[in-house]
Amino acid sequence: MLMPRTILLKLAPTQTEACRGCGVRDAALFGALSERGLERLHEAGDEMGGAGGISSVHLPADRRMYALGAQGGAVFTVREGLVRLERVSAAGRRCIVRLAGPGDLLGAEALLGERYTDDAVACTDLALCRIPVPVLELLRKDEPALQLALMRRWQQALDAALTWRIDLQAGPASQRVLRLFAQLSRQAAPGEPIWLPRREELADLLDMAMETASRAVSALRRDGVIELMPGGRRARLDAGALARALAKSNGTPNH
Repeated sequence: MLMPRTILLKLAPTQTEACRGCGVRDAALFGALSERGLERLHEAGDEMGGAGGISSVHLPADRRMYALGAQGGAVFTVREGLVRLERVSAAGRRCIVRLAGPGDLLGAEALLGERYTDDAVACTDLALCRIPVPVLELLRKDEPALQLALMRRWQQALDAALTWRIDLQAGPASQRVLRLFAQLSRQAAPGEPIWLPRREELADLLDMAMETASRAVSALRRDGVIELMPGGRRARLDAGALARALAKSNGTPNH
């Protein structure tokens, strides 16, 4: 089995500059760090040395980031791409509990010494920062803002999971599919195609039968809301058509 490609970052002043210029830093965990805290982040990794430092991880689509039940030794910040978090229900059914995109923190349960509570799988090609737990533990003593930022991240993850159940796993099938596409559009780069789940993934995402998911997507294609791209894993959205379809599904008059 191929392992994720991991590149250990050179923990030098130039890397600190790279982190300052990171496109997702303001939205990510380390946006809470002071300038000295950012420098200390890399110093801590340098002190640990070798595989104990911060690393950049690149994964292809459909590769697993980490496994449910694995010992959590690090947290991850998504720089590019989309991740799905999966669990298996008591009945043995695989469920996608939420999606995570650029700026999101994954694996935070590792900070409590716990095992990972989900399977994290790449929906698209991914670029991640892997931050070992000991590095964060060193920083938490000197950077009070980091502790607050971590608490906010946990709350955001909880809110996202609750919103997922309310918006995407309840209501008519067509409405659930429309809301999912709207969310995928927000998580995609401006003007870029969205990730298009397979029909079994749609069923897992939206808690519906595969046949129902397939019919809903076919209807949206006929209505011009989405256009499939070569390969079948990406689609272009017509933002205007999507907005009109959502308004209609919500019973909102169009103006």
